[in-house]
Amino acid sequence: MVGLFLYSVLACSLTVLSVHGLYSASDDVVELNPSNFNREVMQSDSLWLVEFYAPWCGHCKNLAPEWKKAATALKGIVKVGAVDADQHNSLGGQYGVRGFPTIKIFGANKHKPEDYQGGRSSQAIVDAALNALRSLVKDRLGGKTGGSDYGRQSGGGAGNKKDVVELTDDNFDSTVLDSDDFWMVEFFAPWCGHCKNLEPEWTAAATEVKEQTKGKVKLGAVDATVHQGLASRYGIRGFPTIKVFRKGEEAEDYQGGRTRSDIVARAMDLYSDNIPPLELQEILNEDILKKTCEDYQLCIISVLPHILDTGASGRNSYLEVMRTMAEKYKKKMWGWLWTEAGAQMELESSLGIGGFGYPAMAAINARKMKFALLRGSFSETGIHEFLRELSVGRGSTATVGGGALPKINTVEPWDGNDGVLPTEDDIDLNDVDLDDLEKDEL
Repeated sequence: MVGLFLYSVLACSLTVLSVHGLYSASDDVVELNPSNFNREVMQSDSLWLVEFYAPWCGHCKNLAPEWKKAATALKGIVKVGAVDADQHNSLGGQYGVRGFPTIKIFGANKHKPEDYQGGRSSQAIVDAALNALRSLVKDRLGGKTGGSDYGRQSGGGAGNKKDVVELTDDNFDSTVLDSDDFWMVEFFAPWCGHCKNLEPEWTAAATEVKEQTKGKVKLGAVDATVHQGLASRYGIRGFPTIKVFRKGEEAEDYQGGRTRSDIVARAMDLYSDNIPPLELQEILNEDILKKTCEDYQLCIISVLPHILDTGASGRNSYLEVMRTMAEKYKKKMWGWLWTEAGAQMELESSLGIGGFGYPAMAAINARKMKFALLRGSFSETGIHEFLRELSVGRGSTATVGGGALPKINTVEPWDGNDGVLPTEDDIDLNDVDLDDLEKDEL
């Protein structure tokens, strides 16, 4: 059945569950997505509690009834929403969501939501919401403004205009083309009405993108009526025109919407496409296995041949294959681990690897305690086929032996060198009576 597969997100997209996620229109939980998030949350004066979840996540399913109860109790007082961050991963990426469920409190400063760290009962959620509401009211009494002007043209704009980099004929090449960062550049004309409408959205997005990407994606603007050389170079025929720039590549036309959330979503896609993959770690102790497998949807574990069988060059070639695949699947929120054959025998036994057939690979879903084994070749092609089959709900799975993560031995990390055969004490044959040995053999 589909429910037994390790990775069921795409399969779930064919069910009613994925249409409404874990919530429906009859609930008091507001379903949020990139199309309505700016309008409902960012432009609102209300306090919002927003859950970022994935339909396959067991903890999210457990939270859902409590989240609904809290939403009903807080109706008319505090807004309670939910984002299917598996379907709308760009929206989750804007707020640094790396695991599920993640709850954010959007209060006085909508641009800097707070992480919710409380309990998962409806009572705990309601208590936290009321405490946050009390703080919001206190801030307003003290003269601090609530809500957010982001995306409001009438609000004088939000964000810092300095976060939109002014680009000219003189500084464009050195600032944009020679940069290792990613750029979204607006070509505008001061008299253009659409450009004036875009300005507060562009400014608000620039500030948010700067913070969310730690400056790795930047927004700039070119007055194309003044810097006509740039406008001519990039074939600007209308205003505003937005181009995306990556180092060493041709400029790309931006085809998205013109709201802050649309612009931020595209910037976060640029950022996530180029973030480094999660580190490939050797299983040195129980904490490494537990943290990786419990923090991520899947943990991909390879059991590599003993160093005496492959040498350093052979092992490095296997590790390079894993790093390549980790890069390819870095958006999947999967952890990547490896161990040497024989170092973690209980782990091998729980996965049915059993002391032969190295290198081996298993994908573990620690929430369900299910795993699948790589049956094809330990190569980029073979592993890609294995992971692709899992991602579309195909392939066979089994229960992790014992129904829990196994005991892990604490071992020393590989030093990167070839293996060395253990030395044995020399045997002095002068002390051996060969006649006695012949009698023993008889």
